[in-house]
Amino acid sequence: MTDTATRERDSFTLPPHFGLIFAGLMATMLLASLDQTIVSTALPTVVGELNGVSHMAWVTTAYILAATIGMPLYGRFGDLIGRKTLFLSGIGIFLVGSLIAGAASSMTMLIIGRAVQGLGGGGLMITSQAIIADLVPPRQRARYMAPIGAVFGLSAVVGPLLGGYFTDHADWRWAFWINLPVGIVALLVCAFALRLPRKRNKVSIDYAGITLMAASVSATVLVAVWGGTEYAWTDPLILSLAAGAALGWVLFFLSQRRAAEPIIPLWLFRSRIFNLATLLSLITVGVGMFAVIGYLPTYLQMVYGVSATESGLLLIPMIVGMMGTALPSGQLISRTGRYKIYPIIGTIFLGAAALLLSTLSVDTSLWTVGTYILLFGAGLGLIMQNVVLAVQNDFPAAAVGTATSSNNFFREIGATLGSAAVGAIFTSRLTDQLATRFSGDAAGAIGNTDSLTPAAVHALPTAVQDAVIAAYQHALTPVFGYLVPLFAAGLVLALLLPEKKLASTHAEMGADTTAGPGHTTPPAAAVPV
Repeated sequence: MTDTATRERDSFTLPPHFGLIFAGLMATMLLASLDQTIVSTALPTVVGELNGVSHMAWVTTAYILAATIGMPLYGRFGDLIGRKTLFLSGIGIFLVGSLIAGAASSMTMLIIGRAVQGLGGGGLMITSQAIIADLVPPRQRARYMAPIGAVFGLSAVVGPLLGGYFTDHADWRWAFWINLPVGIVALLVCAFALRLPRKRNKVSIDYAGITLMAASVSATVLVAVWGGTEYAWTDPLILSLAAGAALGWVLFFLSQRRAAEPIIPLWLFRSRIFNLATLLSLITVGVGMFAVIGYLPTYLQMVYGVSATESGLLLIPMIVGMMGTALPSGQLISRTGRYKIYPIIGTIFLGAAALLLSTLSVDTSLWTVGTYILLFGAGLGLIMQNVVLAVQNDFPAAAVGTATSSNNFFREIGATLGSAAVGAIFTSRLTDQLATRFSGDAAGAIGNTDSLTPAAVHALPTAVQDAVIAAYQHALTPVFGYLVPLFAAGLVLALLLPEKKLASTHAEMGADTTAGPGHTTPPAAAVPV
């Protein structure tokens, strides 16, 4: 590092009360991301108590749908009118939703509470990252973005564990009530300590864009959630929703060309860094992470006979791997101002881990599985927040919320569609495997294959049990192998990702300092805010 670069880095002073602010941001990020998964293990008890088995999927879908719709709105309006009021409002909305869900006396009330939670939670996930960008220039920001990324990954594993613990040892309602004391403390801390510049109070609201975006997201999510489960993929409803989603997205992006204050401005896509980093995040985090987290616990329960809680604990190596690479890489990026090498190494780790997971057999030890999961987490830790940092660095400070929210928005869409695709492939393979191994009287021994649970499988006669376990093993492990070409595509994107020197001050953000041809990021003056 040159003496000049060292002076630039060392001359930066954190804002007053930054430690308190950062703790509040981390807490709200954890709560918002936890609530995507915390109800998964509690759902059987919840729907049984509220008599709503037929509406079970909506408990999760309502949150994801509202959070995804809210993300670009919080990002764009934060750039236009300022982030503090939006952030505090997001906490308030999230707490109101938690209160409604925790006090629910019916499935309708619970689903409404979850939707309100999601509307606040989506904003918290975006504004917490954007506020860090407001307070800390990119060069120093990497060391603070890394823990936020680790928290996001941590929540995906810890959420189901907490939901199961509250359900087994207290009451499932505590999965929502626990948000209240933590959220109130974070609200008070940030209201007192957070100081951000005020911006204009009046903006032109893109009502048409908001409506089209909400409709497109809703149709897309419903296709992903209902397809192959509630309805066959060829069902007229699914086909109609898919057609409506495609038309809605076309109309939405056409509307963004004419809107005075578009929700997702088209000038974002003039940035190679934004396009490549967003695709990379969509593939690796959106599809890859949720595919592994979503289906590996089922594999562990079915093949190894561990409990739901134990299968969640067996994913802890992924968190260890994430933190083991995210935190050091953040420190190194702050020292050197360079980020490109880390997503490259990360995608190589992910591809290697997916290839290794595809070799699992019924005889593979849990220690070996844990090692593969550790490697997968290490890859994620090198990618998750580093690509967000690259995106933020490519735009002026006045557009950082819009860029951050759009990156996260497309990642969430990728996670929804990717999880649905992986689920469809796994379900199809499992059906074929069971049909191959069981027919006639043998099929009667296991009953309805749609109702197989780990407990039921391990209560079967040994020969039948072994056949079911083999079916699960042969159905899922090749799916991990299918992720390898996807991660190979991610490696190509990481290699193509331009490396733009991280700005040492907010004034430098968005300046075109990238070496090499083909960079089309608009300068600060070209970004209307």
